[in-house]
Amino acid sequence: MTLASITNWPQLDRPALVLGLEGWVDAGYAGGTAITALLESTPHEVVATFDADALLDHRSRRPTLRISHGIHGPLAWPELRLLSATQTGGRSLLVLTGPEPDLRWHEWSAEVVALGLRLGVELVVGLGAFPAPVPHTRGVRLAATANSEELAGKVGFLPAAMDVPAGAQAVLEVAFGEAGIPSVGVWARVPHYAAGTPYPEAAAALLDELASLTGVTINTELLHQAGRRARDQIQALIEASEEHSAMVRQLEEQHDAEVGMSATGFNHIPTGDELAAELERFLRGEGH
Repeated sequence: MTLASITNWPQLDRPALVLGLEGWVDAGYAGGTAITALLESTPHEVVATFDADALLDHRSRRPTLRISHGIHGPLAWPELRLLSATQTGGRSLLVLTGPEPDLRWHEWSAEVVALGLRLGVELVVGLGAFPAPVPHTRGVRLAATANSEELAGKVGFLPAAMDVPAGAQAVLEVAFGEAGIPSVGVWARVPHYAAGTPYPEAAAALLDELASLTGVTINTELLHQAGRRARDQIQALIEASEEHSAMVRQLEEQHDAEVGMSATGFNHIPTGDELAAELERFLRGEGH
């Protein structure tokens, strides 16, 4: 391997690999918040680091310089790391975190897959979120992109076909699938009007689903509490505008109709193709 520097080979129990890369679609900062909360609540150690000079464009992902009273302090460089957590109350977790690579995706993804196979990875789970026509007054719904109908069905999926730009996590999910490892991307649907601000409830939903898929123990109560506070704040802003209140009422009707969908009610909600088209328009305007 040329891009990965191995720090240690941990003893792992049926490991699942969690993908939490920065730089692609992450409405409400849900994926990043979920990864941060996971690592803060779980002891972990570095398994490998990746060559940032070879993979990142530092003009778009610049290091941070600490300046105190005119004196240079240390530089904090962006890091792409593979971490391991074994005290999870279940199987071991590996977490790939850091900025999405700018360069050498073919070579990098091949190395990540090879490293995952050597570590015995049995399942790959990517976390992310996208803006959707859903109301903040309802629970967060998830959508999957997976390499099997079984995994997609466990999470739920958008009932449509579409072509969208792929992030590095999707590249890894496909590569692991081609290597025979079950992989699934778990996506939270965040209200489109709240997609630019933190939406902790979506992060909690992602971690709850990760716990369900892997069998590990993840305490998400603090995220759920933060989600309720955020929801109250959004509600106060919505109630100040009759136009916004009417929009949310319409989204509620659409959401409830979709959840309890019948053949006669289908035409009163956005179709899968309409949802897909809206998502595709958003994706084509994102990224680097």
